[in-house]
Amino acid sequence: MTSVSKPAQPFIAQQSAELREDLPFSDRQDFEDAARGLIARREPNAVTAEDGRVVWDNDTYAFLEGEAPDTVNPSLWRQSQLVAGQGLFEVVEGIYQVRGLDLSNVTFVEGATGVVVIDPLLSVETAEAALALYREHRGERPVTGVLYTHSHADHFAGVKGVTTREDVDAGRVPVLAPEGFTEHAVAENVYAGTAMARRAAYMYGAALARGPRGQVGAGLGQTTATGTVSLIAPTVEITATGQEETVDGVRMVFQMAPDTEAPSEMLIHFPDLRALCTAEDATHTLHNLLTLRGAVVRDPRRWSQYLTECIDLFGDTTDVAFASHHWPTWGQDRIKHFLSVQRDLYGYLHDQTLRLINKGWTGTEIAEHLQLPPALEREWSTHGYYGSVNHNLKAVYQRYMGWFDGNPAHLWQHTPTEAARRYVEFMGGADTVVDKARASFEAGDLRWVAEVLNHVVFARTDHAAARELLADTYEQLGYGAENGTWRNFYLSGATELREGRFGTPTVTASADIIANLSPRLVFDALAIQVDGPKAWDEHMAIDIVLTDTDEEYRLRLANGVLTHTAAPQQNAADVTLTATTRQLPALALGDPTPEALAEAGIRADGDTTVLQRLAAILDPGDRDFPIVTP
Repeated sequence: MTSVSKPAQPFIAQQSAELREDLPFSDRQDFEDAARGLIARREPNAVTAEDGRVVWDNDTYAFLEGEAPDTVNPSLWRQSQLVAGQGLFEVVEGIYQVRGLDLSNVTFVEGATGVVVIDPLLSVETAEAALALYREHRGERPVTGVLYTHSHADHFAGVKGVTTREDVDAGRVPVLAPEGFTEHAVAENVYAGTAMARRAAYMYGAALARGPRGQVGAGLGQTTATGTVSLIAPTVEITATGQEETVDGVRMVFQMAPDTEAPSEMLIHFPDLRALCTAEDATHTLHNLLTLRGAVVRDPRRWSQYLTECIDLFGDTTDVAFASHHWPTWGQDRIKHFLSVQRDLYGYLHDQTLRLINKGWTGTEIAEHLQLPPALEREWSTHGYYGSVNHNLKAVYQRYMGWFDGNPAHLWQHTPTEAARRYVEFMGGADTVVDKARASFEAGDLRWVAEVLNHVVFARTDHAAARELLADTYEQLGYGAENGTWRNFYLSGATELREGRFGTPTVTASADIIANLSPRLVFDALAIQVDGPKAWDEHMAIDIVLTDTDEEYRLRLANGVLTHTAAPQQNAADVTLTATTRQLPALALGDPTPEALAEAGIRADGDTTVLQRLAAILDPGDRDFPIVTP
């Protein structure tokens, strides 16, 4: 198939024209705020790894000028223009941000002797480049502290670009994070990390070509850097709202906000600077209640309540609010308005979904019909550039009601491939379906075309005409999407259909992430890899002895499941592994053979053939599995 993109269809162009008339594009306040305080840009912007590979290049978005072409929703084009702005910015005297050097922002707060770093980006290389840009214009200040606002990789994974484990271990650089940070940061990137990373490749479009017919941004940031993922565990845990900490003379007051945008999250107030870091709980977009890459559904009720608490705690003592994405907001009245709008946004989605649930509506019905109040719609910061009203409403439904909508027809459905074969046969065969779908395409009924052609592709994956028309359909749906991640998913789907699999640019389950697994998380990570049917008849017992903590665990494999316990055991194990907590994560890397464990410093005593049998029944997953084809 050809990989050449197509122009926008007339109905997509008409949609764009109508949006230009309907939305308040004359409001330029966001552009003023996004440009305010610019000190310098990094030119050229490309960041490379040690091997010369480019891991980030914001200059590839230079095409985002002027009016939106018909192949990009004009609202998303506006957002991408704002988010693509890059450089070192002064937020207020003493607080500086580097924006446009990764999916997220990194913030530098100047202290008595050095600088405290907040959220050091997604990769070591981009964090290092951001720190170099800051130092070029603010002096060679040492890093004297690091803060992680929450447990998502784009807010901690570049930490080794700004400090070292040696400095942290020596106590020279404290690392502050909210309670539960390490467990959530590690577990999210390991348990379902392979699948999440694969879907994130579609969500962020990092592998897509940049341009008006390709990737233009992801709404929250432009895309993900593809460099080295690192982690240094926190040394100071923030556990309570109102907790105060001072690092290098920088006084901070914290507000806990768990189960909002992340399961472990906090906001930070700087009373001496009258500044508020809202982490990722108040940004210039509707955020995700359930991210398209996959995660646990977030709690919009608590999210809304925490924003009320934030206004009550800090509203009268804050002159600037900045976040880990996007641009700051200045002025008490504007900040209170911004936080109130964000608060009402999540509260409305939560409450109205439950109201309709209790009237018998399903998630898809609620998502199709519920609209935001006009007052919220008029605010640019409520638009669905990253989260969307549609998929967030479905997320609220899922949070309370689960996957089942109550209709027994949906209790025991066929798999997509088996259902597709039956649908295509019922509809007259693949050629007939494609012919009918082509008429629907020309009429602009793209959602229906995607529905029926998806069946054809799953029933007859080699049907060239179906693949081509479905790719064209996804492309047009992408052109019309206001949501950056929807656009990226649609265009990634078109790319898979036209060119085949295109890889997973960013894998967050790095060696550093694995190295921070606690013993119980190591055992869980190993259990997830067990091929259950292959292990039905296997029985084994493995003892784990940790010499640095005096802990002992028993692993037991039976009935296809690997369990663990710290309780004393009466019977002897088949094999005993002796290690330190730093060495133990090697067990979760998918190769628990005696040779691999010995290389990691883990001693095996007893029947080591058990380890070979264990290795034989592990299935680590597929990092590049197909998504829009069977």
